[in-house]
Amino acid sequence: MVKPFRRVVTGHDASGKAVFLSDGEAQKVQPAPRPGVISTLFWVTDETPATLVDDRDAADRTIGITPPMNGSIFRVVEYAPDSVVRGMSGEEKGWKAENEGRKIAGTGIEMRHDDRHHGMHRTESIDYAIILSGEIYLILDDEERLVKAGDVIVQQGTWHAWSNRGKEPCHIAFILIGAKVPWK
Repeated sequence: MVKPFRRVVTGHDASGKAVFLSDGEAQKVQPAPRPGVISTLFWVTDETPATLVDDRDAADRTIGITPPMNGSIFRVVEYAPDSVVRGMSGEEKGWKAENEGRKIAGTGIEMRHDDRHHGMHRTESIDYAIILSGEIYLILDDEERLVKAGDVIVQQGTWHAWSNRGKEPCHIAFILIGAKVPWK
């Protein structure tokens, strides 16, 4: 079961006074493209600098993994333990076969076949990640590191994968900012 997150959004009223626009459980919870991964979307901006006068819910939309080119995404991702994902009645194998070596339509994510991990991918963004709970391995081309609750990662469009070899879900807060990438 996915962890619920309370989301408090502030803004301004017609006179410019600071007010609470919303306060409640984040509603945009959806499975990510990979089995065993659930994403809770909190906010999206389409440009930098961001527009602050809009009182609409910027998370009430469909968006892929990466942010708009000049925008940002704020979300928490829950990674189930690898042992749980392997037990998902063949879903993971089907996903792997369907997505290896190509961009996944509508996500802004590029996949690559890699014998080290089936979920090797990269995004056109700089990613700030904060491990909120649990632990997970961050796998790069030739090495990997175990990161735990409280650790922070700055990822610059690198090929990577996540492997939760523990027994509990791992929750990671991500702030992704659209980036100019050297491979284009």
